[in-house]
Amino acid sequence: MQYLSTRGQSPAQSFSQILLGGLAPDGGLYLPECYPQFSDADLTRLRVLNYRELAFEILSTFATDIPAADLKGIIDKTYTAQVYCNVRDGDNPEDITPLHTLEPSLHLLGLSNGPTLAFKDMAMQLLGHLFEYVLAKAGQGINILGATSGDTGSSAEYAMRGKKGVKVFMLSPHGKMSRFQTAQMFSLQDANIFNIAVKGVFDDCQDIVKAVSNDHAYKKQYQIGAVNSINWARVAAQIVYYFKGYFAATQSNDQQVSFAVPSGNFGNVCAGHIARMMGLPIKQLIVATNENDVLDEFFKTGVYRPRGSANTYHTSSPSMDISKASNFERFIFDVVGRNGTQVRELWASVDQGGAFDLKASGLLNKVADFGFVSGSSSHQDRLNTIRATYETYGLMIDTHTADGLKVALEYREPNVPMVVLETALPAKFEESIQEALGRRPDRPKGLENLERLPQRFEVMEADAHAVKQYIIAHTSVGS
Repeated sequence: MQYLSTRGQSPAQSFSQILLGGLAPDGGLYLPECYPQFSDADLTRLRVLNYRELAFEILSTFATDIPAADLKGIIDKTYTAQVYCNVRDGDNPEDITPLHTLEPSLHLLGLSNGPTLAFKDMAMQLLGHLFEYVLAKAGQGINILGATSGDTGSSAEYAMRGKKGVKVFMLSPHGKMSRFQTAQMFSLQDANIFNIAVKGVFDDCQDIVKAVSNDHAYKKQYQIGAVNSINWARVAAQIVYYFKGYFAATQSNDQQVSFAVPSGNFGNVCAGHIARMMGLPIKQLIVATNENDVLDEFFKTGVYRPRGSANTYHTSSPSMDISKASNFERFIFDVVGRNGTQVRELWASVDQGGAFDLKASGLLNKVADFGFVSGSSSHQDRLNTIRATYETYGLMIDTHTADGLKVALEYREPNVPMVVLETALPAKFEESIQEALGRRPDRPKGLENLERLPQRFEVMEADAHAVKQYIIAHTSVGS
């Protein structure tokens, strides 16, 4: 399997070649040259597999340059009950992603049982082992530069802490994560972890990562790698739980399922799009946004109009406080028939702070063929949904999952199972849970006093040059 850039001007490369990087040299994102196809017979065979076995079957179609035995070993030590141990009472830890049925045909897929209590662990733990494997083979090191709106950062740092040859430089918007999210990252004292709090919003952090990645000489000299969902391996790993969720919610392959996905950077729902393209019987992919509803605007009007920092709102579902959805480019690449020239033209406007309109060109009609619909949620909607879910089902959910459930209920259809992707455990957003329910959520063992731990971080302006200098000062790579 070879990988192509969405902008069509970079040479095709293998899985291992694109694993450590982020953007392609032409500024695009990598996608496989074709999507593997799973037939009805394949789905029947996969239906009975456990999570590790299923992950191997799917990921081996993408990582074709890693020997099967090696890939299986990496997967087997990633998806264990010991790593994904933060399960709800009554769940089987071996399920990894347990399905919680609220009522017939309405489910939550539990994705937040990993070490940082967020769905990002599902891919990031795998990525940590893949990085270590590929770096050892190559005999080299890497400086990971990432951006986070709350969960990616801690997931990456917990996956990479102590990894040989790896340093992590993580950018986050200063003062705009929850107290728990902030402490989870900044309390890490590992020598290979560096937290940089940027004066701005997530999009400023993401812009810095892209600016550094597009400085090809610097990227090569200082061996800069990426863990954000612009990294293809993250998206590939997330495809697995769509298959697992589908099998858990159905009895046979002639049933369709709809997935509701809280969305910020479009990586999570992009994995669902690819699963659908691979043959998984998905009827609708429901994009749920918060007040930062750029994606909702697109799916309703055809206009993709990213907003600047001043118009990106700080909300009670902060991991979705994003107005430039990086992975959206992967989806548009498929919409325009994988025409790199057309993607370059569309993003020439976006990269200059502009917008594009697919309705005017007639391409909006094609978007519907991919099963996407959307909706948005407000702070009051989140509180109402958290309260109603707890009172009706006795289940406590976090603010982002509440956004997903609120929008899911707007699109629910008879006889079509609706699966809402849980994105984090409530413990990460205590303030909002307290506001909604008048009580604090329980915390997993060992995290009771997280906010009281010493914190280590650097506050910086939103300046790519300053970040580059900081990396140089804290690494021996490239010198």
